[in-house]
Amino acid sequence: MVRGTTVTVVGGGLAGCEAAWQLASAGFSVVLYEMRPARSTPAHRTHQLAELVCSNSLRSDNPENAVGLLKREMEALGSLILAAARATRLPAGDALAVDRHLFAQTITQAVEDHPRIRVVREEVQSLPEPPAIVATGPLTSPALEQALVELLGEDALSFFDAIAPVVAADSLDHSKLFRASRYGKGNAQDYLNAPLSRKEYEAFVAALLAAEKVPLKPFEEGIPYFEGCLPIEVMAERGVDTLRFGPMKPVGLVDPRTGTRPYAVVQLRQDDLAADHYNLVGFQTRLTIPAQKEVFRLIPGLEQARFVRFGMVHRNTFLCAPKLLTPQLGLRAAPGVRLAGQITGVEGYVESAATGLLAALFTLADLLGVALPPPPPWTAHGGLVRHLTQRDARGFQPANAAWGLMTDPPVLLPRDKGQRRRQAAALALEAIGQWRQLLPLPVPDPKKLVSGAPCPG
Repeated sequence: MVRGTTVTVVGGGLAGCEAAWQLASAGFSVVLYEMRPARSTPAHRTHQLAELVCSNSLRSDNPENAVGLLKREMEALGSLILAAARATRLPAGDALAVDRHLFAQTITQAVEDHPRIRVVREEVQSLPEPPAIVATGPLTSPALEQALVELLGEDALSFFDAIAPVVAADSLDHSKLFRASRYGKGNAQDYLNAPLSRKEYEAFVAALLAAEKVPLKPFEEGIPYFEGCLPIEVMAERGVDTLRFGPMKPVGLVDPRTGTRPYAVVQLRQDDLAADHYNLVGFQTRLTIPAQKEVFRLIPGLEQARFVRFGMVHRNTFLCAPKLLTPQLGLRAAPGVRLAGQITGVEGYVESAATGLLAALFTLADLLGVALPPPPPWTAHGGLVRHLTQRDARGFQPANAAWGLMTDPPVLLPRDKGQRRRQAAALALEAIGQWRQLLPLPVPDPKKLVSGAPCPG
């Protein structure tokens, strides 16, 4: 095909924006469909592209962590999403957290201003004609989801995801909080910490268990939660100490006022560059709004907390990728149409964007008549493709980037874990660069587009 071909991308989330920008940067015209604001979802709050609906953290930035390695590989491939994240970064220890509003604003501007991308704000209710990428995310509209179900001949799988509340910084009692990062990571002052004594912790858990939850609708009964994002009340139901070994774990933290480790801790992570808002880390929930006000104000320092956003649970949808997708993320039942993002069965912001990047590169290869295999399986991108196309389809569940999804590189690695991870990461970065060279196109540089990201306030 020639560069006059227009590619359709459905979905203006992280995966869709990354895919559209990669295709347009390679010289192809793109029509990007986003149904908001004509039709919203239970989780979105704005009309911006690439809106982060859950946490503002893109998780670890350490390349010895699998998701940290995935970020490095994406940057080597010229990722718009990673460039925007770097430009709107907030302090968060060794994690990459962003100002969610500036992040979305930066990506929206980069996409809408691109001369080869036309953004259409309307709902797509049927599968687009190829070449196309469907990146509608876990909140795919019922009409398009039904079109996929009819095409694939089986029901889409579902699970619940949850969102943590956000509170206003000026409503917190900072005399009861202390600044620290676990084990002193980052600049060692990146989080606000609310320490709880044993009595306070047990009272909090008891109130949490007794609090009113938003009832499930009949069609939602029996749909499982994603284990990596359990509502805090579900974790509490598993035992009184579950939270103290989970999101409220005190390890690596010392209260400077007492010189001791608290019994339990609630961490609050900065949610915007102006430090006006803080996210309750790990406190995703389906408590009712009155219950959230009552229970979360039991946390020391949050007695008068003003909630900027309440936590909630929403239904996420994904397909059984190993049965339905080719190694190039194409729909077996619809040649020329690819899927990307969480609808494929990856979990996490970075993973979603990475599949959008992959879907774009595979589409470019088709358009240029190049045979592009999946990335090497010892790369983080290759590990995601392995998860989506080689896992046992029975009981298939979403997964984050993990070393366990990847194979060992074809060399003997050191036995020491740290040295092993460092060498594996270096080999993965080398391999992803060599893989990208199979595509006869230069790697785009998004940094110049986002270097002028607007400053807060």
